[in-house]
Order: sequence, then structure tokens, then C-alpha cells
Amino acid sequence: MIVEYIDRALRRATYDKLEDGTYVGEVAELQGVLANAETLEACRDLLAGVVEGWVLFRVANGMEVPELDGVRVSASAVA
Repeated sequence: MIVEYIDRALRRATYDKLEDGTYVGEVAELQGVLANAETLEACRDLLAGVVEGWVLFRVANGMEVPELDGVRVSASAVA
């Protein structure tokens, strides 16, 4: 379930190239989910890890994880 959620989040991600040549990616629906890396591919990979950690943190702390394209994550789905 988490893998599918990460996939849905990455489909919604936006990326920008910064003045220093690095890339920043974010998922607007997931507050605080940002990644910055030297290449677009590295940024995408890092963003996937950030989404995973964000989801696990929220579940572990009993916080809601917003549904993305019909995909839900809850404590029972992770356990």
C-alpha cells in the first residue's frame, strides 16, 4: 500500500530547476514534503524517500494521511 501511495504522490510532484543548477521537488498536497538534489533523477529518488518517511511518521503518530487518487494509508494498512 505504501509503494502505491508513493507512486501516486510522485505523479503529483512538481519540479523546478534552481539558479544554482539543482532541482527541487515537492508534493503540494503533502505539507512539508520537499527534496533538493543535483539532478532531476536524484531529486525524484530523494522525494520518494521523503514521502515514505512522511507517511510512516504520520501513521506512527496517529496523524491522518491524506488520500491520493483513491489510495489510503492507515496504521492497519502499514502493520
